[in-house]
Amino acid sequence: MARYVYQAKNLTGQVMQGEVEAKSESEVRVKLQQMNMQTLRVIPKSQVGIRKSASASPSLFSKKVNSKDMQIFTRQFATLINAGIPVVDALKILGEGLRPGLLKDSALKVKQSIETGRRLADSMAMIPTVFDRLYCNMIQAGEEAGILDGILNRLAIYMEKSQKIKSQVKGAMIYPAVIIAVAILVISGILVFIIPKFQEFFAANGKAPPMLTQMVVKLSQAMIHNWYIYVGALIAGPFLFMNYIKTEEGRTRFETFCFRAPILGELVSKQSFARLTHTLSTLLSSGVGLIEAIDIASKTSGNIVIEKALTRCKDSVMQGKPLALPLSKDKVFPTMVVQMISIGEQSGTLDVMLGKIADFYEDEVENAVKALTSLIEPLLMVVLGGIIAVLVVAMYLPVFNMADVVGG
Repeated sequence: MARYVYQAKNLTGQVMQGEVEAKSESEVRVKLQQMNMQTLRVIPKSQVGIRKSASASPSLFSKKVNSKDMQIFTRQFATLINAGIPVVDALKILGEGLRPGLLKDSALKVKQSIETGRRLADSMAMIPTVFDRLYCNMIQAGEEAGILDGILNRLAIYMEKSQKIKSQVKGAMIYPAVIIAVAILVISGILVFIIPKFQEFFAANGKAPPMLTQMVVKLSQAMIHNWYIYVGALIAGPFLFMNYIKTEEGRTRFETFCFRAPILGELVSKQSFARLTHTLSTLLSSGVGLIEAIDIASKTSGNIVIEKALTRCKDSVMQGKPLALPLSKDKVFPTMVVQMISIGEQSGTLDVMLGKIADFYEDEVENAVKALTSLIEPLLMVVLGGIIAVLVVAMYLPVFNMADVVGG
């Protein structure tokens, strides 16, 4: 007999984990049912190490499934299930229709796994780089409630809204990134090609140029003689930064800074709250328990500040306290969010209230993006114009000094 690692809920709703020896996954489920426990997930112990490594943060060059392809796959899957086609046949149709790649291979692997007797959610959980925890938990809720097609449609809507928010934030960052890149090229061109021409003129003059001019000339010489250092820094800098923020320390510092930054922080916080409340609403309306939903939402919120705050709140909820109570004591969450969650809990419509909060913050993100874009544009022009003005003044100061001498 093999050993299996399970995750299940007891009668009080607490999520339990453990190991059990059995001949098959079906036997594990039967044993857990006899213990009055609701099975959430069953994994052969031999695959635990593989799944952990697969679920770790992907490397910079690891293969990923395009979010648009995932949305289309989920929509088509829902349509096929709604038409009464069995899951195995639906996956076969989808797998054959997809273009070669990670998603196609994953769909066929899930189909093969189901044919061996595993459930759809457990089969998808074995490929966490494609089907994340939120996806698998919602699929599991859909299987248990017999509404898989409806859950798949909710997943597709969730992914579309999440992608919309991401696109808005990325769109706000593209313009300043392009401006900064062009400015770096222009300033580098001035220092490397134009400043040396003025330097020859200063040398022929025989007089020491002003301090500001000397500093600019030294910077120009450093770029000309050590150009490979600057080019290497421009290439390696983003790569090292991306790898640093993948570490626990780097992620914590970077996301905390982004969340609390004066201008950027407002946009990041609104995006995080929109994603968090939308995730919670989708999970709860799909039948996932509150504790499990909080755990999943905290890890998919996209910001370490909210993740830690939700983890603290989860401990209180597990003790039987309403969600709004620990949220009200945490300064991370706005008063409006806490009040609406409290009303939702009291009226038994928490998922609906969370959906309304998500809609509100999605609109706020759109407005914040427009405001940030209109603010960054003149700010960048002033900063970059100031840098170029300093370079021009530094080069013409000696000329002005010569004119004063001649005039005297």
